[in-house]
Amino acid sequence: MPTSDELDRELGVVELRERFCEHTRTAYALLPPFDAGPPRILDIGCGTGVPSLELARLSGGEVVGIDIDGPVLDVMRERALRAGLGDRVTARRASIYDTGFEDGSFDLLWEEGVLHLLDVDRCLPECRRLLKPACHLVMHETCAWFDGVRDRLPGFGFELRRTHQLPEHCWLTAYADSLDANLRAFARSHRPETLDEATSTALAAHRAAVESIRADPGASDSAFYLVQSSH
Repeated sequence: MPTSDELDRELGVVELRERFCEHTRTAYALLPPFDAGPPRILDIGCGTGVPSLELARLSGGEVVGIDIDGPVLDVMRERALRAGLGDRVTARRASIYDTGFEDGSFDLLWEEGVLHLLDVDRCLPECRRLLKPACHLVMHETCAWFDGVRDRLPGFGFELRRTHQLPEHCWLTAYADSLDANLRAFARSHRPETLDEATSTALAAHRAAVESIRADPGASDSAFYLVQSSH
């Protein structure tokens, strides 16, 4: 049976996710210059490291990716080594609730589709603690979720500075439709009875993601929000 990484490669998940790197690059370009030199960046919920590697290339700095899923961090480490970025990209198994980093450890915090899964009353204060004064947290989240926390940002010590909006229904056209086609191709070449439980569970999760996006494409419309910490 394929490993999680092998399954994602067969389904083209990384390649599909990399389609969104153009928006990562656009959002990064909206940040003010880092006057003190290349930044130290924390990628929250880094997964297999698609944004982490892109941030390392863009910044020339150090990127620390954290995630609670140990196996995906192994994939991230391998990808960083293959990309020649192993000296500047590290992976650490940790939750944003308990990173072990000191106050003001980072010049930039980045997250793509993670904070909406967490308790904002816990994670946003921790993000503020980890940032140096007047530095940025960049959040790639659905517009609907962000609208629900927008007015609370000042209470957490943040101000919205810039926004990069993705095209309407981008997650449907650039991700879900292609992933659905790849899932169908996988099903044609693999009998269900030959799949182990882990593979079946992973496939079900991918199908659920496709179905969720297709059921309400507008609910997945998203943007990068650049919020700055107070001085």
